Amino acid sequence: MLQRKQTLWMLLALICEALTFKFAFYFGNMKVGLNGIAPLEVKAVPTLGAGSVSASAGSVLILIVTVIIIAGILVNIFNFKSRGKQLLITIGLLVLSLLNIFLYWWKSGVPPFESGSYSVGMLFSLAIPVLLVMAAPGIRRDQRLVKSADRLR
Repeated sequence: MLQRKQTLWMLLALICEALTFKFAFYFGNMKVGLNGIAPLEVKAVPTLGAGSVSASAGSVLILIVTVIIIAGILVNIFNFKSRGKQLLITIGLLVLSLLNIFLYWWKSGVPPFESGSYSVGMLFSLAIPVLLVMAAPGIRRDQRLVKSADRLR
């Protein structure tokens, strides 16, 4: 069991991905009726605020991709015996996290927004690919270490 720094990077990525459920990626105002303005935010949970202060403009696709990334990171953390598969999963998660950022960006540019700005949740979404890129060399290093140890036997 050789899993060191990459576990910490993947755990931080998991925490950042979980925080995207709580914090909005984009927060803005939407025009309601002729003179009304209501707050609207883009986050991983696609709920419309029946009685709440603000509504969420997240899509079901963002929710599905977010849940897949969380499940993939959990599988990846406990898949320490197969480092080749772990590296492939990390690369796949990296692509999915970039897709997730694109979906957030695309959803924040849709017409309901009158005005708005990016929120703190954007930093969590942007940190996930960085953390996964930081985990990949650790996995590769462990893979090389095991191969060299097998050669010595």
